[in-house]
Amino acid sequence: MRSSLIESAARRRLLAGGASALAAAGLGRAALAAEQKAAPAAAAPPTPASAAKPLPAYAAWKQPDAMIVHSANTIETRREAFGSGVVTPLRQLYVRNNLPPPDESIVADRDAWVLEIAGVAKPMSLSVGQLKSMGLQTLAMVLQCSGNGRGYFPNKPSGTPWQVGAAGCVIWSGLPVSVLVEHCGGLEAAAVYMTGTGGEKLPDGLDPNMVMVERSVPKEAMRDALLAWELNGEPIPLAHGGPLRLIVPGYTGVNSVKYIKRLAFTEKESPAAIQQTGYRLAPPGQKGNPSQPSVWAMGVKSWINTPNPAASTLKAGRVVVQGVAFGGTNGIKQVEVSIDGGKNWQKAELVGPDLGRYAWRQFALPVELAAGEHVLVSRATDTEGRVQEEERPQNSGGYINSSWRDHAVTVVAKA
Repeated sequence: MRSSLIESAARRRLLAGGASALAAAGLGRAALAAEQKAAPAAAAPPTPASAAKPLPAYAAWKQPDAMIVHSANTIETRREAFGSGVVTPLRQLYVRNNLPPPDESIVADRDAWVLEIAGVAKPMSLSVGQLKSMGLQTLAMVLQCSGNGRGYFPNKPSGTPWQVGAAGCVIWSGLPVSVLVEHCGGLEAAAVYMTGTGGEKLPDGLDPNMVMVERSVPKEAMRDALLAWELNGEPIPLAHGGPLRLIVPGYTGVNSVKYIKRLAFTEKESPAAIQQTGYRLAPPGQKGNPSQPSVWAMGVKSWINTPNPAASTLKAGRVVVQGVAFGGTNGIKQVEVSIDGGKNWQKAELVGPDLGRYAWRQFALPVELAAGEHVLVSRATDTEGRVQEEERPQNSGGYINSSWRDHAVTVVAKA
């Protein structure tokens, strides 16, 4: 995608706030569970705006009425705030940090931030300014938290009870990782994984491997990966990983490491707990371990944004059902909509621009709703023929919920 798309994106004023001083959100499941309240019932509406928590200082520039503040490090976009555009505005984009953000001083001189590159023929360290002189690419993609949809798990896994708002479609600008690797003489022969290390300040007195944000993904993921310094045409805000973030399109958000300070191509996965035991698809009631699948690529997913189940009035008659769909590592071929809970399906129209295989598509379908209750659901199919799954993958962390049945919305049309 060409940089002209970036130039046409709406630019927002960033009022940078100080970093949160609260305890780390990624110090382990017990700490996280103590911070979060119990997850709501599967179809429960989000907390009313009148009871909302205030935005933390580092994200004070977000649009308050568009956000649900679960904690200082977990901020969700309200379903009704998604609107009908393809690109999510920064002021409405969700926030998820495994550790409190670094001090805002790291974005005072963005070009001075240094990245170490290892596991290549010629290891080196380069500043953001030097990376900018090597090339540029832009990429539209869905950024989605691994736990988006966790709030629909009936067993209420520990962690933030996200519904649909821990996701957005955004445009990144930066240097392709493949260009950097070529500049460094190619990968070492033993390289199997691409491993990114975040630059957050680690709590004193703890084993770094227990708290550091360091994620490994298969080295093949570097094909379209970026080292990004811009988001929707602006320097990446501190809340979203600036001054430099590793972007791994098609993978869940935790794999796109914020404040990246080291990019290594390694023979083994990171020894950090967030890799070895965290973000694993462990069976319900069990702890994560390295033998279980890691939370990496996203699946086919869609959901309906309007009509909104939280709306107080919905008139019977003609209504446009509208939502978003994405395929993880593939584009979207089609979306079907049902107004009777999945018994009968109608093909929706894909609307708006197609920003590439990693971006989401808007879909719309005009329907006639009689007076009464209706269960609306959507089901997407990607370009490889994979169909959105009906049931959630059961796992102890509440990860990767793409179930179309879980994401149904119930509305009441009034005569």
